[in-house]
Amino acid sequence: MDPHLLRTYVTVARLASFSEAARDLGYTQSAVSQHIAALEADLGLPLLTRRPVAPTPAGERLLEHAGALLLRLDAARADLDRFTAAPRATLDVAASPLALTARVLAALPATGVTLRALSRERVPVAVATGEADAGLVDGIAAPSDPLRLPDVAPLAATGVADEPLAVVLPGRHPLAARSGLRLDDLVDARWLDAPAAGIPLDRLRAVHGGPAGRGFRTALRYEGTDTRTLGALAAAGHGLALLPLSATDGVPGAAAVPLVAPRLVHRVELLLPAGAHGEPSGPVAEFTGRLKS
Repeated sequence: MDPHLLRTYVTVARLASFSEAARDLGYTQSAVSQHIAALEADLGLPLLTRRPVAPTPAGERLLEHAGALLLRLDAARADLDRFTAAPRATLDVAASPLALTARVLAALPATGVTLRALSRERVPVAVATGEADAGLVDGIAAPSDPLRLPDVAPLAATGVADEPLAVVLPGRHPLAARSGLRLDDLVDARWLDAPAAGIPLDRLRAVHGGPAGRGFRTALRYEGTDTRTLGALAAAGHGLALLPLSATDGVPGAAAVPLVAPRLVHRVELLLPAGAHGEPSGPVAEFTGRLKS
C-alpha cells in the first residue's frame, strides 16, 4: 500500500471533498482523483462514495488503520534523520500543561527554547516525529509505576517528578475539613471535566474500577489549559477537580484535600527518542541533565 496514496485518502475523507483535499495537499484535483482510484484498484474495494464524498464501510475500516500506519512511517523517517542531523543549538520542548512544574521550568536553558503546551496524547507523537526534541507528559499512576503511554514509536521515558494528588473543592464544602478523601466516596459527586488542565475523568473511572461509565458525572467541561482557572471553577462550586498538590496552592476560596485511596501519585515523565543516536548534546543535554539530577 503506497503511503502517498493513503495520505491522500485520509485527507479526502477528513475534508469530505476532493477539491479541498487538493488545496490542502498542494495537488491538482485530477491528481487527487487518480490517487484515490489507484488505492481503490490496489485494494480491490471502493473506499469513497462521490456524492456526497464519504467513506464506504471498507473505507471506514481503512481509516481505523491509517492514522497509526502513517504515524509510524513519520516516526521512522524522523528516527533515521537523527543519524545525520547536525547538533542543535536550540531546544524544542512539548509538554502537557500539568507537566510544567516549577522544577521543570527551572531546568530549561536560559535562551533558545521553544515550549509548546500539547495534549497528553500529542506529546509522544511530537517527540516521535521530530516536532520536538524532548517531551514532558503527566498522568496518574500507582507509586513507582510508569505512565501508560501510547505506542507511537520507540521512546525513552524517565520519571522526573512524583507528588500527591488533592481534590479541589469550595472552602465551604462539607468535605473541606477532612484530612483525606477516598475516591470511592466521590463517585457520585459532580466533577469538572478538564482533560488538559486537570486529571481527565475517564482516568478516574479507569482507576476506580467500577462499571463502565459509572460515576464521576460532568457538571461543567473546561477545554482550556489554565490550571488556576480550573481551581477557580472548583472554588466557585461548579464541580470537583483532581490536581497535583503543588497546583492547588493559593486558589482563593478553595480547599485542597489530599487523596488517600487508592494510592496514586501525579507523575511527570521526560520523553526522548530511543535508539542508537548517541548521548544528547547541546541544549537537550543541558535540560535533561538538570531534570535527572
